[in-house]
Amino acid sequence: MAGRAPNDRHEEHAQRTASKAADGQQDWADDAWDAEQQDKNIVPLSRAEAEKLFGPNVSRPSRVTPFKVVVAQMVLSLVATLVWWLFYKPPGDAALSAFLGGAICWVPSALFAARLRKLGGGATILSWMIGEALKMGATVAMFVAIAYWYHDVRWLPLLVTYLVALKTYWIALAWR
Repeated sequence: MAGRAPNDRHEEHAQRTASKAADGQQDWADDAWDAEQQDKNIVPLSRAEAEKLFGPNVSRPSRVTPFKVVVAQMVLSLVATLVWWLFYKPPGDAALSAFLGGAICWVPSALFAARLRKLGGGATILSWMIGEALKMGATVAMFVAIAYWYHDVRWLPLLVTYLVALKTYWIALAWR
């Protein structure tokens, strides 16, 4: 079975399923086994197939690094802070709240990026999951710390700036 082409296996399965459906039979265990076998028989795309599907730049490495994303988050946070300073009355607490909202986004991201750089090429799925857990923990801790110790916080500027900085990931994906 492993020596046959994937299309042949899929066609054979489709014929078997169609004949069972015509007979009125359903063998759920066989379907589960087939699904499991299909998961094990995933064939990666060749370079030519990938270029045909995704374009000629598919194998080009991304120009966007984690630290570039963090820098973009910092810049957007500072721009949003300036906007809140200029258009919110009184500006002081709103601008500080906006800056803190941006910092809630980029500080954990910077910690995650630094951790990735420290791990180098040896990053595993588990290390990524641990890094993401630390990032989420730092984000929650910063929200709680600001709510607890900064009594003059303006939540609207803080949350809006946090969300603006958070959307930098989508910009980075489109930037590739």
